[in-house]
Amino acid sequence: MEEIQQAGIMVLISGLVVGMLFGFVLQRGRYCMNSAFRDMIFINDYTLLRSYLLALLIAIIGANLLEDMGFMGDSGLRRQSFNIIANIIGGYIFGLGIVVAGGCGSGIIYRIGEGYTSAFVATLGFASSLVATIHGPLKPIMQYLKSFKISIGNGDDAIINPALWDLVGGHRMKWVVIAIIAAIIIPIVLKGKPFAKGPKKGYSWSLTGVFLGLVLILALWASNYWGGQTRGLSAAGPTAEAYLALIFGNSMSKFDPMFDFWGLFKGTWSALYIFGIPLGAYLSARGLGEFKLQAPPASEIMRVFGGSLIMGFGAAVAGGCTVGHALTGVSSLALSSIVATIFMILGNWTMVYFMFIKPMKD
Repeated sequence: MEEIQQAGIMVLISGLVVGMLFGFVLQRGRYCMNSAFRDMIFINDYTLLRSYLLALLIAIIGANLLEDMGFMGDSGLRRQSFNIIANIIGGYIFGLGIVVAGGCGSGIIYRIGEGYTSAFVATLGFASSLVATIHGPLKPIMQYLKSFKISIGNGDDAIINPALWDLVGGHRMKWVVIAIIAAIIIPIVLKGKPFAKGPKKGYSWSLTGVFLGLVLILALWASNYWGGQTRGLSAAGPTAEAYLALIFGNSMSKFDPMFDFWGLFKGTWSALYIFGIPLGAYLSARGLGEFKLQAPPASEIMRVFGGSLIMGFGAAVAGGCTVGHALTGVSSLALSSIVATIFMILGNWTMVYFMFIKPMKD
């Protein structure tokens, strides 16, 4: 039987505030990782990629400092076990799906706050597919793919949730590896002229990257302090938990502490910030005069819904989405997240080729 704690007001407020900050930054920066990866090969534009790399650099340094200083508790940054087959297959399928759906997990959720009907439909499909894979009829497939695990070392010293530095000498090499990554990222970021004047409306790519990195660091600390377990940002598991809490009144999480919100519903801290994302995006969109209810053609609705179903299955199998793996997971330098992110990008590029580049050539 799951243990459920009575929620305090700060559990509710902190979850919603983190989500609202995240949604506000995403909308002001017009940020979506689907676009960041897609634009690299479709229009040869690296602007959003540089924003991602800047956010990632800040997150890597900040997250690992918090961990080393003891602010992440006994669980640390909770690096995922290295389920290599699931990371590869799930990541690739998720990458395919985000192109069809027109946005990554966080991208479709924040666009609800801009008034896009298609984003609401995509989020519904994403959540339904996640639940069907994590708790429903597709669960055996997910479990089978996740049964293939890789650890580093042997016996009692085996590391089942390895980080990148475990390949090159262990924890003593941690900050050496981080310094090398910083040396690679910084020239790429600087090439994009991060200190140049930004757009008249919204945030520049560099300001968006800074704020995304800082919001992630805040989320890591807040999820541990108020949520009872370090989790950071993700749009996969928490979306399923938010959906279940909204429909059934219970997030049904087996891994994170569950809270009773005054008899209204039982859920995780992470489910709360999912509700906060479209609220923050709405406030940003209203402030910029960009909120507008929009209903696309039925054909687009069906395409987006189909893509979101693919996304949900891929994210559940991979153990996370682009935010959960490519930002939160990679900030901890978990091998599982690095591999999943690589195949998300490859899946994205594959679908971009068949949906956009190949038709232009034909």
